Amino acid sequence: MFDWFHFLSYVVTTASTPGPNNLVAMSTAGRQGYKKTLPFLFGAWVGFVIVAFLSAVFCSILSALIPKIKTPMMFVGAAYLLYLAWKTYQRSSVIREDERRGGFLFGLILQFLNVKIIIYCILSMEVYILPHFQGEWSRILFFVFLLPTVGFLFCNCWALFGHVFKKLFSQYAKITNTVMALLLVYCAVSLFL
Repeated sequence: MFDWFHFLSYVVTTASTPGPNNLVAMSTAGRQGYKKTLPFLFGAWVGFVIVAFLSAVFCSILSALIPKIKTPMMFVGAAYLLYLAWKTYQRSSVIREDERRGGFLFGLILQFLNVKIIIYCILSMEVYILPHFQGEWSRILFFVFLLPTVGFLFCNCWALFGHVFKKLFSQYAKITNTVMALLLVYCAVSLFL
């Protein structure tokens, strides 16, 4: 039976913690306003859908060729989540601005360079989705759109509250980073539950 609780706790925690999409959305909205951040957000969503689809295809082929790939992927995913937790915990309160950030095309291309999204999609497919729905492409496609949509929703939250989060991160950086790091550690542990 599909474990919605562990899957959704992984998806929500991963989507809500800092990463390239969330930080760019927050920073851009803090500088230019929410409305001008929308092209980036939609570009990120489209790129995310493409990465999720490619991950589903890649993992389906790999799982068919190497049936015991789930366990090594769980360890790789858990190690990456622990690495993200450590980096999140160590993150400074200074949010760097990059004036070159753009709109739709930047958001789209960023997804193919965004290691967090790539690992997130591969791990979601390999650990949670494909073991239950291998070969059921209508259900797999549901998840291909669900993962980016949850990410899009949280990215919007970061954008909408860009100024507020920016001030909170600067003012309460250690507490915020510790909570987010602990949530990532929980996700790494929950892969094995």
